Amino acid sequence: MSFFEEKNPEMDRYLENHASSEPEILKKLRRETFQKTTQPHMISGYQQGRLLTIVAQMMQPKNVLEIGTFTGYATLCLAEGLSSEGKITTLDVNEDLAYLPRKYFSESEYSNQINFKIQDAKEFLRNTDEVFDLVFIDADKENYAEYFRLIKPKTKSGSVVMFDNVLWYGKVLDENPKQKSTQVIKELNDLVAKDEDFENLILPLRDGVNFLRRK
Repeated sequence: MSFFEEKNPEMDRYLENHASSEPEILKKLRRETFQKTTQPHMISGYQQGRLLTIVAQMMQPKNVLEIGTFTGYATLCLAEGLSSEGKITTLDVNEDLAYLPRKYFSESEYSNQINFKIQDAKEFLRNTDEVFDLVFIDADKENYAEYFRLIKPKTKSGSVVMFDNVLWYGKVLDENPKQKSTQVIKELNDLVAKDEDFENLILPLRDGVNFLRRK
């Protein structure tokens, strides 16, 4: 959910109307996500999707990791910027919903570059020896700090890591939050800000994106 979408929908529409248009396949996927899922707000959405595409197109990454596939919208946005020999590995644990991203991945021109795995991300990170150019994390918030610890050794100088929902609807301003997810998101933001191996900025886009670059 976007801050402007909730507080000032007119501004949200203005932002969308003045951003590059999304490909037709993404329009179809976004529509079907709202028709067939119980939590469609989990989709990355128009504005964030264009950010992911632009970042990927600037980097032309060879190896991308996404944690949290949902219906595959962000995956396809990231795939738009892959180098010709690049690939994206996207991880999720929701087998019941997997039919939807699989459908759109197969229809996409990037189908041969997308590796969709139903697998726990912590398990994957502990067992892979891959190094990633670009990482996008939008999954279970209670594991955000652990994801950061696990992903750091899988990056190199120039690698970009993005965490979604790091403002958590403003709950990060609570001094003593009771909700576990809020506590961990605050922990993540503190860890990143103090880690001298990264430079970062929290972008107030939708629900906040912590944008990191490995020095």
